[in-house]
Amino acid sequence: MSETQEMLRLEAVTSTSVSVRRTPGTDTASPPRSARTPGTDAETPQEQRSGTERVLAARTKVSIALARLERLFDPGTLEVIGAEVTHRAEGFGLEKRRIPGDGVVTASGLVEGRPVFAYAQDRTVLGGSLGQAHAQKIARLQDLALRAGAPFVGINDSGGARIQEGVDALGGYGEIFRRNVAASGVIPQISVIAGPCAGGAVYSPALTDFVGMVDRSSFMFLTGPKVVKTVTFEDVTVEELGGARTHAERTGVSHFRWGNDEEAIAQVRRLLSYLPSNHREEPPFVAPTDDVERMDAALGTIVPGDPRKPYDVRAVVELVVDRDSFMEVQAGWARNVVVGLGRLGGHVIGIIANQPLVKAGVLDIDASRKAARFIRTCNAFGIPLVSLVDVPGFLPGREQEYGGVIDHGAKLLYAYCEATVPKLAVILRKAYGGAYIVMSSQHVGGDVNLAWPRAEIAVMGASGAVEVLNRRELAAAEDPEGRAAELRADYEERFLNPDIAAQRGYIDAVIEPCETRRRLYRHLRVLLNKREWTLPRRHANGPL
Repeated sequence: MSETQEMLRLEAVTSTSVSVRRTPGTDTASPPRSARTPGTDAETPQEQRSGTERVLAARTKVSIALARLERLFDPGTLEVIGAEVTHRAEGFGLEKRRIPGDGVVTASGLVEGRPVFAYAQDRTVLGGSLGQAHAQKIARLQDLALRAGAPFVGINDSGGARIQEGVDALGGYGEIFRRNVAASGVIPQISVIAGPCAGGAVYSPALTDFVGMVDRSSFMFLTGPKVVKTVTFEDVTVEELGGARTHAERTGVSHFRWGNDEEAIAQVRRLLSYLPSNHREEPPFVAPTDDVERMDAALGTIVPGDPRKPYDVRAVVELVVDRDSFMEVQAGWARNVVVGLGRLGGHVIGIIANQPLVKAGVLDIDASRKAARFIRTCNAFGIPLVSLVDVPGFLPGREQEYGGVIDHGAKLLYAYCEATVPKLAVILRKAYGGAYIVMSSQHVGGDVNLAWPRAEIAVMGASGAVEVLNRRELAAAEDPEGRAAELRADYEERFLNPDIAAQRGYIDAVIEPCETRRRLYRHLRVLLNKREWTLPRRHANGPL
């Protein structure tokens, strides 16, 4: 048993009565080693026991899948659905392995008193492989979640498609994928990768709203190291190819990286506390214990006056939101933008903040994708957006252009324009060029736009502007450096001052840093009932 499994182990029932209730998802009659089907669960020490002892032990065993679901749901609320379902496949010895549950436990229950549907695959039963019956159970649970308007959680721990069932297994994946798409934006969908997730199985998590992986015990990839070696001659480990760190820091596939199963389940419960049960409900309100009128003088010292000096924007976020309420999403990937969920006066908000500590907070391909996806998730579930802006522009360079930064930047622009939830923004220090427009400006539908007194809003910074506009004058000057300083000061006064934008109506108010939390809350509370209607159409055709 792994360390993770040990943490979640429940006390085994020790009764020797033959009438002991069988736990769904356990093998009641393991065949001898010679009859074992390739790709199914490995031989255990129980197979060395007598036949009667083996059956009793199997009946009283509590599966790791069931243990995970017990931890997810409030105590005493779990109801298993389809416990007796078995596969109907023949051949390869499967006719002798009709195991109740077919390697997946599907259930409903309550999380913090709210209905949730969830499944957990059991890798100790037929390797957790997905066959027709296995998929049918998951698809039925998805249907129930949609009918009930309740969140759906999947705990993935599977060897992949059940090879012995052929196209039936493949068809099963298709049924699940179709329902993932149907549920998208209707109910929250969360995927936990607690073990293997390979091949076609990876697409179901990729279609859900949030994906989290358990460190050092889970992986995701389309093709494994052996295939990669055969095709590309690359030597790569499972962890390097698709481990939790890889997807949390390099690819962005995983929104969270957790240390073990207990942390994963605790964080899923926390994540659900920010999400409505469905798109028709409001996000859960929690009566605030943190004063909404709180003013923090520290906000005036966190951000340096020099626009070239870095700082950690998360310190600003923590002082703006209700105390200890910020839950960062995709913290390890595209770190030049910070996104996450928090509360302001007890109301759930989504935070998008440029991070000057990484790449000066510039927007690039990955940052644009990360922020755009998060904005669309918040918009789907009615979560207001708060943008903290300190951005020098989009990252220039051949690599970015070749990578399609135009399309990816357009994703962020499209997401802000498309969002109909309340959109609030504060310019902390600078907002230059196209990045100013993109980051929830009034021009793309921002509802309230505020700025700190030292904020700079312009096509570019003073140094770059002077070099472009006054190149000849500087070349002819007796003291080029001195003259450049004078021109920069003049440019800052004439163009970078936030009062200029305020006079034109592009900024609604210039506020002191210490007022940020209070002013945002006051604007939020009057915008909570905001409604927008769009023109009728089949669907929009945004950049993908």
